Amino acid sequence: MAVREFAERGADLQLVGIQKRFPGFTAIEELDLTIPAGSFFALLGPSGCGKTTTLRLVAGLEEPTQGRILIGGTDVTATKAHERPVNTVFQSYALFPHMSIIDNVSFGLKRRRIADAEGRAHEALRLVELDHLAQRRPAQLSGGQQQRVALARAIVNRPALLLLDEPLGALDLKLRRQMQLELKSIQEEVGLTFLHVTHDQEEAMTMADTVAVMNKGAIEQMGAPAELYELPRTVFVANFLGQSNLFTGEVVGTTDVAITVDAGGTRLIVPAARSQRHQGQVTIGVRPEKVALHREAPPVSSERNTLGPGRVIDVSFSGVSTQYIVAVPGLGTITVFAQNIGSGPVASEGDEVWVSWDVEHGFGLADQPSAAVRFPSDDSTGSIAAQRREALVAELEGH
Repeated sequence: MAVREFAERGADLQLVGIQKRFPGFTAIEELDLTIPAGSFFALLGPSGCGKTTTLRLVAGLEEPTQGRILIGGTDVTATKAHERPVNTVFQSYALFPHMSIIDNVSFGLKRRRIADAEGRAHEALRLVELDHLAQRRPAQLSGGQQQRVALARAIVNRPALLLLDEPLGALDLKLRRQMQLELKSIQEEVGLTFLHVTHDQEEAMTMADTVAVMNKGAIEQMGAPAELYELPRTVFVANFLGQSNLFTGEVVGTTDVAITVDAGGTRLIVPAARSQRHQGQVTIGVRPEKVALHREAPPVSSERNTLGPGRVIDVSFSGVSTQYIVAVPGLGTITVFAQNIGSGPVASEGDEVWVSWDVEHGFGLADQPSAAVRFPSDDSTGSIAAQRREALVAELEGH
């Protein structure tokens, strides 16, 4: 089985006006999404955001309330799960414990009476570098090896779309990072379309070409990992994808290149090109690793924002860096990540310090300071009864 044969089966995925409602709540509000063929796409979000429901809709395990699902230009909305050109890799691996590894991988091919099933299974195992363990049972493999077998079993069927449902969640940290790189390498080699669902920000940014951050049934922001991290558009994205220091204040000055915001009596400058809103009450921010810690007041500069004096209230060593929490009067706490390039901490708990950052590293968010609820709750008994009645009527009319 040549690698190009895998790549030829990759297909684009289109979700058009997808909505999914359950009695009492809306899982997906209205989703329009296009994933190009051969790409590695990640849906990232917290529990309950709708990402797993989206994956189940694509797999055919759930039916959308409205909208269409197209794979390779073909409408599969009404197509049963086993008839879709889709395979799923689950967190639990789901390997048959009584079968050898080669039998696990070739099982689907043999059921479909595909010629040379074992030969194709060996090729898939070579792709994940496990062909030398083909005769072992799953219990004789490590967690990472079992995950690679599950991946080989999915790839061997040559699906147009491979769904990854938090597949690395059961692995320890070191193995998970190793598997992130291996998964990305395999995806680039076989050319399949990967749709990866996860709540792990690092995992999504490490592997995916494009990341969509979901919140409350809708996509908050979508783009390349670096773009989302460096230039978040909303408070949710800024805080969910890494950490952010956020400040709210009134815009008191605007030029073609920058806006000036009064935050707690301190004027902070943000590039106009990196700010979503240029007037009124706005929220601006900066990432903790962009912030420098000073034991003395730094020189005043139009190219840097400076806050202080403040006091260090917590110091946390994490190996490659140290986290400092600095309380600044009128502005709350500021988080600073400082790389451990010296022999000891820059400051200790209780020290008086100043913080500063390059103006070019700041960003302005699109949120209104008091954001409204995206969609109202519909958990009353009346709404639940109405939904059930509508579903029953639709079912009866279908017959």
